[in-house]
Amino acid sequence: MDNRDWQILAVLYKEKNITKAAQTLFISQPALTVRLQQIEDYFGVTIVNRNKKGISFTTEGTYLAYSATKILAKTYKIKEQVLNLSSNTKGTLYLGASRNFTMYTMPHVLQQFKILYPSIDFNVVTTWSQDMFELIKKQRIHIGFVSFDYGGCVERYVLYEEPLCVVSRQRFQLENLPFMPRIDYMTDLLTKIHIDKWWGEHFNKAPWITMRVNQLSTCVEMIKADLGYGIVPYRTVQNIDNLYVYNLHDKYGHTILHKTYLIYQSEVVSLRIAKIFIDFIKHFPF
Repeated sequence: MDNRDWQILAVLYKEKNITKAAQTLFISQPALTVRLQQIEDYFGVTIVNRNKKGISFTTEGTYLAYSATKILAKTYKIKEQVLNLSSNTKGTLYLGASRNFTMYTMPHVLQQFKILYPSIDFNVVTTWSQDMFELIKKQRIHIGFVSFDYGGCVERYVLYEEPLCVVSRQRFQLENLPFMPRIDYMTDLLTKIHIDKWWGEHFNKAPWITMRVNQLSTCVEMIKADLGYGIVPYRTVQNIDNLYVYNLHDKYGHTILHKTYLIYQSEVVSLRIAKIFIDFIKHFPF
């Protein structure tokens, strides 16, 4: 048994499907089947049972898959610490980021970092901000970029603030928004709460939502196509011409700000490449 065998068991247990597991592992289905048989022979047990819906793990197989996850995590930790002892600045950082940050900010940040540290690689997970804190807690990622502070992390740092704003291709009066077509999109819970609260403070009529999309970037494209207005963070439209933008203000006249945080657990700075990255991010000119 080597590390690849444990990886096969972990991926196969996650996918519950030979074809999908082979695709994830970048090997052929016949090669995966042969290797699985060899693992079964090694332990002298049946690991999976095949059926019309795919495969199901036996009791022994489930135990081995669970052990595989633990062994892979332990192996990664050992490798991480060995690299940390080395004088070379190299290794892999596991990052998590909100969709907004990944789409509009992260590429430029990582590009500039790689110029300085070409031997540091990245594994990037994109998910909702509220899910990032759980990934940090379970040590699935080293560092996260989120839109709101949902709590649970020891270390958090505000990278930048931007207003939430109403954006349209057409000139508009604020009081006419309830009668204008709006493009809605899936977003983090707290962003939605901020937008809904602002709307409730200014209008007694529900918005006229004529289109719902699953991503902020899609909403921006629909706004550019003059299919309606949207309420979005300013950075998503700051470089787009011919748009009319109105920053949201609460009932006291304060601008409603959308913050982006850097989050991590305090112990992650003991990993040298993580500390280098954190210091770089804190001084980056966002």
